[in-house]
Amino acid sequence: MSRTGQIRIAEEWFDAFNAHDLEKLLALYADDARHYSPKLKVRRPETNGYIVGKEALREWWQDAFDQLPTLWYERTYWLADEEAVFMEYIRHVEGEADLTIGELLEVRAGLIVSSRVYHG
Repeated sequence: MSRTGQIRIAEEWFDAFNAHDLEKLLALYADDARHYSPKLKVRRPETNGYIVGKEALREWWQDAFDQLPTLWYERTYWLADEEAVFMEYIRHVEGEADLTIGELLEVRAGLIVSSRVYHG
């Protein structure tokens, strides 16, 4: 996939996430996609930070949207090549301090196959 294609996926990801549109967000992922987040390690220690598959992603993000109804991300920086896009953004939640986040989306055949979150 081209750099432009990676940026398109990142734009769709942001739009779906900020709209809390779980179906549009999940449509961007391969069925067996793998996701790592430091928050998973804390909130669900048994995962060691990793979940696999759309149903696990659905459960994780639905919980986030339910628990944090004001959650939204502000884009700050993107960097892409033919295989991945690195996104830097600021996490906003009403009543909480802002958090700088980096996330790497690996893309194959037009779908996200792996994502990894980094907290600053």
